[in-house]
Amino acid sequence: MTSDSPAEEPEQPQFILYLNGVDYARTLRQLTLWAHHVLLPVYGREVTSGEPWCSRWWEHPEAVAQLHGLWLAWGELTGPGSGMCGPANWHRDYLGPVMTSLRDPSGPFAGCKPGNHRAKEVPPVDAKDPFGEPAR
Repeated sequence: MTSDSPAEEPEQPQFILYLNGVDYARTLRQLTLWAHHVLLPVYGREVTSGEPWCSRWWEHPEAVAQLHGLWLAWGELTGPGSGMCGPANWHRDYLGPVMTSLRDPSGPFAGCKPGNHRAKEVPPVDAKDPFGEPAR
């Protein structure tokens, strides 16, 4: 039996910062499972003042965004159908830069210490929409 309608392509994952509600929660859970069962056991290095890590990393939006991008690249470069060089490219092009950025002493975990999460202070802005309609 044939159909005149085109075959539906599987939906591509959306970047986590575009999600909200149930979709955000579901995606964050998937990311967390990958981070806690693959990323950190294999690639997590000792926490020091020079290389901080927050045990509540999911409360840092920058970390969530960077780790989600790393996870999406992992799926594309190491999953079924990926090329033989995919894992090497993932390590070189994605893992190193993301972990270096996250673990930088002035990065998103700068105020965190083992067992002590501190939310990042967002830089101030004078107006949320300086070029929008004037307030009345």
